[in-house]
Amino acid sequence: MRVGPAPDFWKYDAAYWFQQTGSSEMGLSQQEVEKILKKQGIQPRTYSRLRQDFVLFIRQFKSPIMLLMIGAIFISAFVGETSDVLIILTIVLSSGFLSFFQERNAGRVVEKLKSMLSIKSTVLRNGSPQDIPAGMIVPGDVILFNAGDLIPADCLLFEADELHANESSLTGESFPVRKSAGLVDEQADLVKRTNCLWEGTNIVSGTGKALVIQTGEDTLFGAIARSATTVTETSFEKGLKDFGYFLTKITLVLSIFILIVNLLNGKGIIDSALFALALAVGMAPELLPAISSIAMSQGANRLLQKKVIVKKLSAIQNLGEINLLCTDKTGTITEGTIRVSGLKDPFGQESELVKQLAYWNASLESGYSNPIDEALKLLLVESKKIPEKIGEVPYDFIRKRLSIGVRTEVDLMLISKGAFSQILSICTQIRLPDGKIAGLSPFIPEIENRFEEYGKLGARVIAICYKNLNATMVSKELEVEMIFAGFILLQDPVKKGIVETIGELKKLKVGLKIITGDNRNVALAISQSIGIENPMVLTGKDLMSINPEALKQLVRNTHVFSEVEPQQKERIILALKHSFTVAYMGDGINDVSAINAADVGISVENAVDVAREAADFVLTEKNILVLVDGIKEGRKTFANTLKYLYISTGSTFGNMFSVAGASLILPFLPMLPKQILLTNLLSDFPFITIASDSVEEEQLKKPGKWDLKVIRKYMLIFGFHSAAFDIISFFTLFFLLKSSESEFQTGWFIESIISELFILFIIRTHRKFYQFKPSGYLMAFSIFALTVTLGLPYLPFAERIGLAPLPFTNLAAIGLILLAYVLTGDILKVWFFKKHRNI
Repeated sequence: MRVGPAPDFWKYDAAYWFQQTGSSEMGLSQQEVEKILKKQGIQPRTYSRLRQDFVLFIRQFKSPIMLLMIGAIFISAFVGETSDVLIILTIVLSSGFLSFFQERNAGRVVEKLKSMLSIKSTVLRNGSPQDIPAGMIVPGDVILFNAGDLIPADCLLFEADELHANESSLTGESFPVRKSAGLVDEQADLVKRTNCLWEGTNIVSGTGKALVIQTGEDTLFGAIARSATTVTETSFEKGLKDFGYFLTKITLVLSIFILIVNLLNGKGIIDSALFALALAVGMAPELLPAISSIAMSQGANRLLQKKVIVKKLSAIQNLGEINLLCTDKTGTITEGTIRVSGLKDPFGQESELVKQLAYWNASLESGYSNPIDEALKLLLVESKKIPEKIGEVPYDFIRKRLSIGVRTEVDLMLISKGAFSQILSICTQIRLPDGKIAGLSPFIPEIENRFEEYGKLGARVIAICYKNLNATMVSKELEVEMIFAGFILLQDPVKKGIVETIGELKKLKVGLKIITGDNRNVALAISQSIGIENPMVLTGKDLMSINPEALKQLVRNTHVFSEVEPQQKERIILALKHSFTVAYMGDGINDVSAINAADVGISVENAVDVAREAADFVLTEKNILVLVDGIKEGRKTFANTLKYLYISTGSTFGNMFSVAGASLILPFLPMLPKQILLTNLLSDFPFITIASDSVEEEQLKKPGKWDLKVIRKYMLIFGFHSAAFDIISFFTLFFLLKSSESEFQTGWFIESIISELFILFIIRTHRKFYQFKPSGYLMAFSIFALTVTLGLPYLPFAERIGLAPLPFTNLAAIGLILLAYVLTGDILKVWFFKKHRNI
């Protein structure tokens, strides 16, 4: 049996490859599959949970900040500073363990969520169809394909019925490629290898059977992935990265400057180096990855309880940013349960013939399952006896119709149903009320007017036609000179509570636009029924004549996009992204390009494979009310992560900056390196609870926006505010109270930690700090850190870390300074957030 790369397999027929793989048209046996998985090494390598955890734990110490602190441990050990070693080691281990546990929990959340959405393929095993995980497919398997299926391996077709595949992920070509069995020249370009199906692409229409030739890294997609692996960053991830670079530059410049100045002032090289290193560690937001992971994993768990499956944790932040939701109407605006409301002949009369033709066409269809056919199968026809099926031309998004060939008791017949214009275009005759057949042309205006009237009443209308056949071979070339039989009227009622749900979205400053392939009049009627006054409608035909720049402006004020093609959906989303942060919700093959194009892609659990794979979020229930909760969770996650950033860039930066400045004036270090590190440890302790802190309603009612300019402004304003009170502390302790070295360092140590604890309570709300209650964990952890800070100078080992008990006068002075700091900081905070209302 041959298993492995087959670079030119398209030049051989299926019989050759059945022999090479030891397979047949009935596929492999389960025993043969197990042998391949065991002997050929196709089964992915799996590691024990313990080994995975160990690798993950070691990875926590590879960041520049961690390496910096590990270096500080070795330097401190080398010069004999045991207390420094213990403090830094505590910081490193606590931060490392915290990040490890949170990343492990987040990873298991993602594993759990992904397992709920695992892609499966229908494979012949032991001659019977079985749905198996795509990762367990092996060379020699026979896969059965239908519209909407993802292709899990490189395959050779040996049966195909109007099969079309979307290969844009490989070729960039947006239009589907027709696939058929046969031989292809060895030198054929990728787009001309019509007998092949490639991993990473998907079936758009039709059915087929194919033999798996290559899997995993041997596939074309696998080779591309190895040579050009790309990871798409969310806007929040990019913002964090930019912020990290910004803060790192400031930290390095300031630390190097302080080191040089202290050396020039005659201070010891070891003390100066440790002091500069401690400042660098103190200014670094080392808890940011852990806090971000905690916030996102907790958000993912809460969303799962609210029927939203998160496929990528970082996308939660993006969900909080959206201010526009685009969706098809079926199943979101409407119930998604299609009901047949009328079966009319061309002249508006109820027709038994139309009913019979529609029932047969839907009952015999074997391609892409859809709600329309399910509704038609429930029709009460005079005879449930279904004629013999002789062939099928599956539905596709180019022809927009489905044709079935049948053998009735009288003759052979081709029945086609689909979009009104596409059905009308293949008809040359019409069936009259008396059963006679006449030329179509004189009746076209009347038929088109009736179609428009039905649409204005809110009915979705498709048409049906037929003709007699002379041969049993059925193909799309026979879809000509048909007889127009009539209309199928469908109703999809508006969902109960949808108006209220749209109102909730408006409260969250999220707009709604409908993008649908339905008729303009139907879309207009639906939009009016949900409360959109004077809706502006743009059709697919309109889009063809609009240039890109004009479209960017036009889409802003358009409420409904109707009669649009799949590639036009993507164009609409891209135009909207110039003005909005866009979420797109869809569940069909024709939605995939738009899901990929949107800032946030959303699908549903029962969507086609390719739509679920493309989405960032999958709803277990197709209901946009669920998204209201999702958006709030995204904004909560964003707000809590931002709280830590503000603290790191405000109080922490101000404290470290003033300590650095004081070191240039004082004859001794204002704080010992170990005290700076201890300040960092104690003040960071309550910060780990920020991710679960409550968020005020005002912050949830508007999209969160990452803005590095605003963070820089905040850093300057609050950094200087914090530094100003540090300077007051400096003058009070050194000049007014004439504090000794240890008293000065202890006073500044206490003031630095408590000011950072207080600023957390100030910054967590945009209102007065006492008007919004913090979470219980945040309060408890802060009280613990405050108690330890005040108690440290009185412990037996206080002298070893340079701390000493303070006179009451010193404590009172520090208390007054902190009171003034809190009052002015709260006033400054309210002013700042009023000025920058968009954050």
